[in-house]
Amino acid sequence: MAAKNESVRYWLTFDPETGKKPLLYLMTKKFDLEFNVRTASADRDVFVMALEFTGARKKIDEVVEWFEKQGVQVEPVEINTIEG
Repeated sequence: MAAKNESVRYWLTFDPETGKKPLLYLMTKKFDLEFNVRTASADRDVFVMALEFTGARKKIDEVVEWFEKQGVQVEPVEINTIEG
């Protein structure tokens, strides 16, 4: 029986150094997981992006752990402020 897919949203915060890395590209090569950019903003010092991941919970957890190991701050979206 296949694992049930779910959708989970996270805020990803990149500092200027991690923001230079092609992390979304690398994520798509490493993980078979659907994602959608819900919103993003950037300035000179920080880049913040809300991503919605859809897939098996285990895979989503692996992606979150991978981003954190890359130096990205990852936090769950608590309030549905990015609906749309």
